[in-house]
Amino acid sequence: MRTVTTVGDLRLQVAAWRRDGLRIGFVPTMGNLHAGHFSLIHQAKESADRVIASIFVNPSQFGPNEDFDRYPRTPEADATALAGEGCDLLFLPSVAEMYPFGVAQRVRMDVPSLTGILCGASRPGHFDGVCTVVSRLFNQVQPDLAVFGQKDYQQLAILRHMARDLAFPVDIQGAPTRREDDGLAMSSRNQYLTPEQRERAPLIQQTLHWVATRVSEGDRIEETLMAARQRLADAGFEVDYVEVRRADLAPARDGVPEERVALAAVKLGSTRLIDNLVFAPRL
Repeated sequence: MRTVTTVGDLRLQVAAWRRDGLRIGFVPTMGNLHAGHFSLIHQAKESADRVIASIFVNPSQFGPNEDFDRYPRTPEADATALAGEGCDLLFLPSVAEMYPFGVAQRVRMDVPSLTGILCGASRPGHFDGVCTVVSRLFNQVQPDLAVFGQKDYQQLAILRHMARDLAFPVDIQGAPTRREDDGLAMSSRNQYLTPEQRERAPLIQQTLHWVATRVSEGDRIEETLMAARQRLADAGFEVDYVEVRRADLAPARDGVPEERVALAAVKLGSTRLIDNLVFAPRL
């Protein structure tokens, strides 16, 4: 596996692969990689001849009181692991390479119908930063396909909307959430948890399953959500939201037979965790 740090070197390699008629897959990450990230690499390899991964901790998607400075950075270990998983090229840009006029002077992206709800409501500007950096990466890498984890359901929906609206010729694929043996969604932030918090964390997914079962069996959505929020709060979670939405993230309605997704964002101590569960009504 080759590592490049500049857009110029990245484009030279991509151009060479294009001349050979090769199909290119792309997996953007913020590093500190785990099995969930590697599953994205494996999925990309199924549909592409060459796979590029990027590692970039993007400052524009972190709020002023969030964990940008302490976000775990392990580029050497990540590069070794990516090579072992069959990645062909690692793009490891600096902040100056990604934002040549500086972060404050960047061109900004927004998907207003989707960025102000759920995580976007409590993290203002977060998804603007995600869209900004992903659109830059799409222009730089020019992949045929890109793979994102379904753990961040809202992010996946936003990026699909952005790609379609801006006519990016990129097939955006979602990959199933990888989980620990006890059901906790894999995340780089899980390492922030104390042992006691880590023991409690699987209750997030358990609660989403409970919500999906109750709603599928005909219980009223809002009453179910109130009970779910209380269940998490009683277990020591600080609840940002627990919601049931349609698959397109529009509000779900009682008694309507449509695919839905239960979503949650909570804090354990200072660690913010998200998860979701897609489910269909029982007919």
